[in-house]
Amino acid sequence: MKHNLIWLISAGLLLCWAASASAQQNLADIVVKGCQEEIEKYCKDVTPGDGRVLACLYAHNDRLSGKCEFALYDAAAQLERAVAALTYVANECENDLDNFCKGVDPGEGRLLKCLEKQGDKVSKRCREAIEEVGLKKK
Repeated sequence: MKHNLIWLISAGLLLCWAASASAQQNLADIVVKGCQEEIEKYCKDVTPGDGRVLACLYAHNDRLSGKCEFALYDAAAQLERAVAALTYVANECENDLDNFCKGVDPGEGRLLKCLEKQGDKVSKRCREAIEEVGLKKK
């Protein structure tokens, strides 16, 4: 059961990669550092990218050390918090996004840039949510 939870959350790491490139690298570093022995032992011939290393670790989940399991759990928990923060902002800014950014394609920070360009036209509620979760550039 514990392994299933870890891998279910880790799958979210692949599917919901909503954080910035820097945050993505931090999450990847956590997994690589915590699972270094397993990666070298079981996944050394796997070409990194597109979740292949995570898939390899999953294939060997019955052989993972506690350190590796914790690293996967920690990265997944951090990703879950980031997704929750982005969901909160999306909910608080829904009207502003509809009003000002309707034609903007989501991804790569384009919606946030669109809201930033609107300045004081953006609702206080939305501006505060962006600031609360640390998305506002200083």
